[in-house]
Amino acid sequence: MKRILLLTFATLSIISCKNKAELDAESAKSRAKTSQAEMTADTISETEPIHKLTTAEAIAYASGLEHWNAVNELQFTFNVKRGDNPPFSRHWKWNPKTNDVAMMTAADTVMYNRTSMDSISMKADQAFINDKYWLHAPFNLVWDDGTTITEKESQTAPISGEKMDMLTITYGSDGGYTPGDAYDLYYDSDFMVKEWVFRKSNQADASLMTTWEDYKAHDGIQFAQMHQDSTGGFKLYFTNVSLKTEKKEVSKKEIKKAH
Repeated sequence: MKRILLLTFATLSIISCKNKAELDAESAKSRAKTSQAEMTADTISETEPIHKLTTAEAIAYASGLEHWNAVNELQFTFNVKRGDNPPFSRHWKWNPKTNDVAMMTAADTVMYNRTSMDSISMKADQAFINDKYWLHAPFNLVWDDGTTITEKESQTAPISGEKMDMLTITYGSDGGYTPGDAYDLYYDSDFMVKEWVFRKSNQADASLMTTWEDYKAHDGIQFAQMHQDSTGGFKLYFTNVSLKTEKKEVSKKEIKKAH
């Protein structure tokens, strides 16, 4: 899957009771941490091969990658606010299995399929790839081809100043809407991304630095719904996030066994 981080489009471009989704997310974190240390036959199911996760995989699973295949539809509103200016928003409806996409803004609605695009849908798709990358970049660490991943331990996170491990993903010079970009992801001991730095064309200086915060669980998948810079003057956030997932049908025989 290709991606992009667009900086402009018009004016731009985490108690006692846990619900099932939160428990699923905690399970994913535990699995990721266990895998990083060393996975054994006692810590995984009989049908799952013994596999030590890479750091990229651990970050993706901590955010709920194991639940993604059940997603039939993802909806979200991408919002950007700079200073005192009114926020810019666009709403997306996406079926990842069919690649049907709908973009809704105050000015327009565009519907298309990513397997067949014209010039109008291509422009909308650039915005779509950008917006969903902000939403689920941890998954792209394992989804995207043509990337180079490097790691450094105990780095100073640029906004909080805290010591965190850092993973850098650099995109190749071919493919995607803006090839060659690099992203430094700062993550905690639970493999949850807390901050990141975008470096356009893999330049040394940061093009944009923001937090990853306000995580919310949706059917076991964790999305950071707020990203802001060190001043709070720039905020990129998500609203109206919802998933439609496949539900296993339980037979009468299974119900009897359960009781």
